[in-house]
Amino acid sequence: MKSIWKAHLAAFLANVIYGANYSIAKEVMPRFFQPYGLIVFRVSGAILLFALLFWGKTEQIQKKDIPRFALCGLLGVACNQLLFFKGLSLSTPIEAAIILTANPVLVLIAAALIAKEKITSTKALGILFGLCGALVLILQRKSSPELESTFVGNLMILLNAAFYAVYLVIIRPLIQRYRPSTVMLFVFLFGLIPIIPIGASEVMAIQWESVPAWAFGGLAFIIVGATFLAYILNAFALASMSASVVSIYIYIQPFLAALIAIAWGKDELDFSKIISAALVFTGVWLTSRPAKKAVLN
Repeated sequence: MKSIWKAHLAAFLANVIYGANYSIAKEVMPRFFQPYGLIVFRVSGAILLFALLFWGKTEQIQKKDIPRFALCGLLGVACNQLLFFKGLSLSTPIEAAIILTANPVLVLIAAALIAKEKITSTKALGILFGLCGALVLILQRKSSPELESTFVGNLMILLNAAFYAVYLVIIRPLIQRYRPSTVMLFVFLFGLIPIIPIGASEVMAIQWESVPAWAFGGLAFIIVGATFLAYILNAFALASMSASVVSIYIYIQPFLAALIAIAWGKDELDFSKIISAALVFTGVWLTSRPAKKAVLN
């Protein structure tokens, strides 16, 4: 098998893992693990695995880069993971997946504000479609008191996507300066610092004797699969393909999440989700279109 096809397969498998993660994480929390406590295990477990894999291969970071590493850890690990898992515990797998596909749109906004990248009229229209798609799911969940928690969950997932978008923009200088293993390890280490005091009480509150074996299996999947293995697969894909090509695979997550959630009876597809997905994908298509080159006479 040619390396390019192996790269495509790796990117696809990473997103299959992410697609399954919505339903698996939803199944183990908050029944057995509270969201913030789960993040403590996920991040600390990933750090241990990354450290073992890249032992002796990380570089010493410069003092001037420590604030950027710390900010990346705060936004890309702490805020991102805490908001996502708490939001998912209140939302549904399909809705969470649909909202997160607005991430490329939010990256475009962050790049314009932070890196001063130009937004064309087509991309601006795409931003509007993408945000409208996310808002369809968020706002319709406030229509009745019993759905208000889902409204809050969807809003947290949107905020998670926004923080992650900023993280993707500000981490680029670090990726260009250090090895991916170095960046990954230190970003996770800085991210763990605010996570521990927030999630410590939920870790202490776990009733270990009541946690079944399959729930431990779900926890292992979240740590090893959705964190460690998914990163390795994406890193392998990035070695042969551009980041823009690899990022396209995020668009299949809603379909995979929907198939898995419906098959397991954890969620159902309705009209609002279909409309929201259509708006988001339209927005992503518009923002992903390459700018037209000027024709010289």
